[in-house]
Amino acid sequence: MLETPNPSTNPRNLYTWCACLVSPAKMSKKPAAQPTLHKVIMVGSGGVGKSALTLQFMYDEFVEDYEPTKADSYRKKVVLDGEEVQIDILDTAGQEDYAAIRDNYFRSGEGFLCVFSITEPESFDATQEFREQILRVKNDENIPFLLVGNKSDLADKRRVPLDTCRERAQHWQVPYVETSAKTRDNVDKAFVSLIRAMSSLKKANGLAEEQEESKKKGACCTVV
Repeated sequence: MLETPNPSTNPRNLYTWCACLVSPAKMSKKPAAQPTLHKVIMVGSGGVGKSALTLQFMYDEFVEDYEPTKADSYRKKVVLDGEEVQIDILDTAGQEDYAAIRDNYFRSGEGFLCVFSITEPESFDATQEFREQILRVKNDENIPFLLVGNKSDLADKRRVPLDTCRERAQHWQVPYVETSAKTRDNVDKAFVSLIRAMSSLKKANGLAEEQEESKKKGACCTVV
């Protein structure tokens, strides 16, 4: 009869005793790592093309008369710098008018595409309020944020000067991209730029957490 090692009688038997308790055949396999998920919130005045940009990025199609009555969420896998990631896009539609709903959306977001139309100065002015609301809810000046001037295909109807757009982005210390949901110009650039910023921030935060955890473990193991 096989005798089970007793760790209490001989410390050297401890390893053998533990090994007897775990059968390699019964050990569960480690699940495959899931792609990192990045949550993007689309903000901006009505009619500036938030939904058109989202649908163009998701499905490579332009929907000119899309009029959402509620927030829509989309998810897509993309390859970023050789790594597969998932992007979850929330198109806030007209829900920005309800403060409680708006704040919940902003709170859940990890990155923001703030969209205005280069043909509508009022929509450009509104980006200031959106920015302030997001910073108030997130309480973080370094949140990934991209200012997007849409409808660049309507250059002949432009009413927001390019220099003015760039000055605001520079003042906020955020990137500025001009897009056309109709022609797909710079649509991928806008989303990928934001995803890259989100990914970099997550990796930096993860590294900082690892270093902090390492310091704590080092302090616990210090023998005086």
